[in-house]
Amino acid sequence: MPRVSWFDIPADDPERAQKFYNKVFDWEFEKWDGPMDYWMAKTGNEQPGIDGGMSKRMPGQMGMTNTITVTSVDEFAKKIIENGGQIIVPKMAIPKVGWISNAMDTEGNIFGFIEMDEKAE
Repeated sequence: MPRVSWFDIPADDPERAQKFYNKVFDWEFEKWDGPMDYWMAKTGNEQPGIDGGMSKRMPGQMGMTNTITVTSVDEFAKKIIENGGQIIVPKMAIPKVGWISNAMDTEGNIFGFIEMDEKAE
């Protein structure tokens, strides 16, 4: 069964936002060595949970986005559309990580879904 495996926090000022989450929750951030400005968020090891990341807010982007790990982005995109959802960001590669897309559910909530694939380019 696919589960939420990651979250993304959009930030107008990533440095300010990182300071906030660090002081409030003790989360640690580390700059990702990838093709875009992105910081990995480490939320701890003591309790069940997930880690996430932070990037500069894109135009029109609102709150946090949860990402669900799936076996096939193409298969789940089809299921989303068949059940009344919409694809709002088409499938794209995160090099050496996998394939990702964003969708909107029937209630207007946005979520990501990712197929892990180290060969993605």
